[in-house]
Amino acid sequence: MERIKQALEKAKAEREVLETSRIADPVAPSKSDDVATGTSAPPLQESTIAYSRTRVEPPNPALLARNRVINGDGDKTGLTAYKMLRTQVLQRMNAKGWNALAITSPSAGDGKTLTSINLAISLARELHQTVLLVDMDLRNPSIHKYLGMKPGRGILGYLLDGLPMKDVLVNPGIERLVVIPGGEPVENSSEILASAAVGKLVNEMKSRYPSRMVLFDLPPVLLTDDALSFAPHVDAFLLVLREGKTDRQQLEHAMELLQDVPILGTALNAAENTSMPYYYQR
Repeated sequence: MERIKQALEKAKAEREVLETSRIADPVAPSKSDDVATGTSAPPLQESTIAYSRTRVEPPNPALLARNRVINGDGDKTGLTAYKMLRTQVLQRMNAKGWNALAITSPSAGDGKTLTSINLAISLARELHQTVLLVDMDLRNPSIHKYLGMKPGRGILGYLLDGLPMKDVLVNPGIERLVVIPGGEPVENSSEILASAAVGKLVNEMKSRYPSRMVLFDLPPVLLTDDALSFAPHVDAFLLVLREGKTDRQQLEHAMELLQDVPILGTALNAAENTSMPYYYQR
């Protein structure tokens, strides 16, 4: 863990990270926390989302346990770990007036998707906090696998096929949490993520409810340019590292690529052989 902290400090000293604040014109929230949708979007066209109720897919507790998704009171260590991560993320996001967080990692296998899911669940347990978790790892969507959902067409069905948003939003049986799966993998993901239609959609997700936190699971930053293509649409990034796997060179390269992006901090998985994600604040 010490080598990761040293690398972070070195990278931080070499450059100044731009801190940008979100400017939004929130739409007044409805009397409920329902989040689902009415209008269809023509392929990659700007559209307006109407909000209503969405479908529920109750989770399989045994599957969640196998996939290390926090569930109830079964995993005390995991629950405590993500509560701590949740608190630190909320404090920094609220201090800046931000509510859109992208989650990525230097390379595959660092645990970014599981971190995204568990952080979203932990955030949703806040009594006054609703959460929207979006699978934007369009080359390798996997949130639905962890949660035991049918992938359907997901976010790509909305963007490319004109499906109503209500057909792609899913509540995984967890109060105040809504998930948008990624759908089938695509190759031209960075072009989609950089499009004006995605920017419009993300802005709508961010501004509709002031109490909502929107999390985006993105591909590893060293594997594709997807994270950089998507960066202008979000407020900040959380970088997920894995103790014993993420080396200093990977970390420094990732930080260099993200040098113009506000980075909230890093979550270090498997720190000291525990399930607790160590959080380093920039």
